[in-house]
Amino acid sequence: MQKINWSNIPVEQVNPKMKRQFIHGEKVMIARMEFEDGFTVPWHSHDNEQITEVQEGVLRFWFDDDEDNPIEILAGEAIIIPGNRRHKALMVGKVIETDTFAPPRQDWIDGSDSYLRK
Repeated sequence: MQKINWSNIPVEQVNPKMKRQFIHGEKVMIARMEFEDGFTVPWHSHDNEQITEVQEGVLRFWFDDDEDNPIEILAGEAIIIPGNRRHKALMVGKVIETDTFAPPRQDWIDGSDSYLRK
């Protein structure tokens, strides 16, 4: 067992508009993130199931390469995204959100998440 204080977790500046912290165990990862208005997470998919909860701002998602039918997640709302579901997201306003992944995102752990580092 390990007790963790978020204030001791380094904040990673992934790109000029995205900051994150994350912790993970063997089977789950929790990430706290902050985005500037207008940042777009490009189309991607991953094996990991994802739960996204928005604390501030609006997170607009698109799924399955369908650019015509976005889903907006507002502060206080969450969405569950199954593994391997293709998606992208746009930050509307400053967005603070928490993502939970199972299993942990290995590409985030080893820094090979180049699609976010542009």
